[in-house]
Parts: sequence; C-alpha cells; structure tokens
Amino acid sequence: MPALGHTYPFYAGPKPTFPMDTTLAVIVTIFLTALVTFIVILPGIRGKMRLFWLLRVVTSLFIGAAILAVNFSSEWSVGQVGTNTTYKAFSSKWISADVGLQVGLGGVNITLTGTPVQQLNETIDYNEEFTWRLGESYAAEYAKALEKGLPDPVLVLAEKFTPQSPCGLHHQYRLAGHYASATLWVAFLCWLLANVMLCMPVLVYGGYMLLATGTFQLLALLCFSMASSSPHCPLHLGTAVLHIHHGPAFWATLSTGLLCVLLGLLMVVAHRMQPHRLKTFFNQSADEGHKLERSPEEGGLLSPRYRSIAESPESQDIPLSEASSEGCCREEHPDCSL
Repeated sequence: MPALGHTYPFYAGPKPTFPMDTTLAVIVTIFLTALVTFIVILPGIRGKMRLFWLLRVVTSLFIGAAILAVNFSSEWSVGQVGTNTTYKAFSSKWISADVGLQVGLGGVNITLTGTPVQQLNETIDYNEEFTWRLGESYAAEYAKALEKGLPDPVLVLAEKFTPQSPCGLHHQYRLAGHYASATLWVAFLCWLLANVMLCMPVLVYGGYMLLATGTFQLLALLCFSMASSSPHCPLHLGTAVLHIHHGPAFWATLSTGLLCVLLGLLMVVAHRMQPHRLKTFFNQSADEGHKLERSPEEGGLLSPRYRSIAESPESQDIPLSEASSEGCCREEHPDCSL
C-alpha cells in the first residue's frame, strides 16, 4: 500500500451489490412461478369453486413464502441513524453519513452511506455482512474486515458482535438465531403436511397442522425476543447513538403465525359446526368417505355385502344318507335300531 502512495490501509472500493438479497430473490421467484402456474390453470375450474381454489392457493403460497423468507432475512432487528463520525483509521477527517444495522438469524448486515455520497473525493456507500451460521466464523470475518481497512463506523458496529466483545451480543443473538431458525424449519414442515392433508379427506388434521405451523412461528419469535429484550451496550457512532428495534421480518413472522393459528381454529370449529360447508369449500363431497364401499351389484369383490337372516332364502333340508344316519344314531344310543 505505501508503494502505491496510500498512507492508510483502506478498502479499495465498494463491492457491487444486488438491489435485493439473492436468497430472498430466489424464494420470491420460486413462489411467484408457482402462483403463475396455478393462475394459468384457473380457467379450467367451474363456478364458485374457482374463487375458493384461488383463495386457498394464494393463502398457502403466502404462508410458505413468508416462513422461508424470514428465515433467511437479515431484518429481524434494525436500526439507522445519521451522524458525523470519523471515516478512516488514524485519520482526523470526519464525514456525514447514515449508518444502518440489520440483525438476522444468521448474522448482521451493516450499511454506510454518505450524505452526500461523494465526500473526501471518494464514494461512501458500503454494505457489509458478518455471519455466525454453522460452519462459519464471525471472528475470522471480522479479522478479514480489519485487513481490508473498512471504514470506522462499520468496524465499530461489527466489533460489538464479536465473541470477545464485553457486550455479549454475539452469544445472545447467535443462540437465539439458531433456535429461531430451527423452529421456523419445523413450521415449514408443518406447512407442507398441512397442504398434503388438505388435499385428502382429513381436513380436520390439516387444521391441526396449520395450528402447529402458527405455534412454531410464535415460538421462533419468543426465542429471538429473549435475546433482543436483554440490555445492550450503547452503540456510539460519532455524535449519535444507534438504537435497534424489531424489524419487518419480526412483524411478518408475527402476522403469519397469527394468521395460521386463526385459520387452524376456524377449520377445527367449522369441522365440528358446519362440516358440509367445509368440505364444499375444499371441493370435497360430503359422502366421499362412503365411496370406497361397493356392493356386489356394483362389481365389488373385496367388500361383499352379507345378507341378513330375513333376506336369506328359505333353508333347504339336506337329507343325510342312511349310513351316516345309522352311524350317528349308534354313537348316541347304542341300543338304537332302525
């Protein structure tokens, strides 16, 4: 670096960023493709069943997409503040910038945007991610950030979440993120089972699985709230203090969980109060359970219908042969003679 005329180690330039998280983009694309596919075959459904079917598909896809999206989202806790702060290490020059912090289940994302963007003959626009997922080391990523020479505001926030920091944020959010992510995966599996059962004549069990889906989402919120509710170190950035609060992913999980619980309860109540209307909504016949019973007149060989005594023809007397009659009489009465 000194050979190139640079006095301080500094990250050469902002890395190119996609306007949306690539993982979230893939999830949204998959579910939108599924929705378009179902809409294409929608004209083939007749009558009011078309509206019911569309409502079921849209609701189910929304729940599944929301569960996956929030699991990979970095906006469970967010915060942003405008401040005047130092820019480079070992430099007394200050800049005016907006600093943002997003905490997810798998790590933190830190943004730094100058106001204006062009200051000190440089473009101040950074978006850096530090993760603590399984198999990845947050400390190693922070060490690489130091080697790059990232701006001071980014390094100050990233240092608060290191395992060696006295704030203890790393252990709190890391454990909470692991448990919340595992709980959301269980909720996603319950959603899959609910869709399978709602396609079969076991609608009440589909309602139970929807209840389980919402319950596990609420449990994930509880796991994450235990970390975010604990007292934190103040995040000083120059002349301002950054405060964090629950982000869009947290509230999306809460709304989706409550929606699943509400739909599950409605299905369980409808199964007990109005089972015929529930079957009609899911395009199932009320006597679907009796279709498997086939009478002999319909050609059923596996489930014969036995006749009662009243329906059976008159009994026919089958005469015994003389030899058999004589043998039976001699066994019962030795002195019997015909």
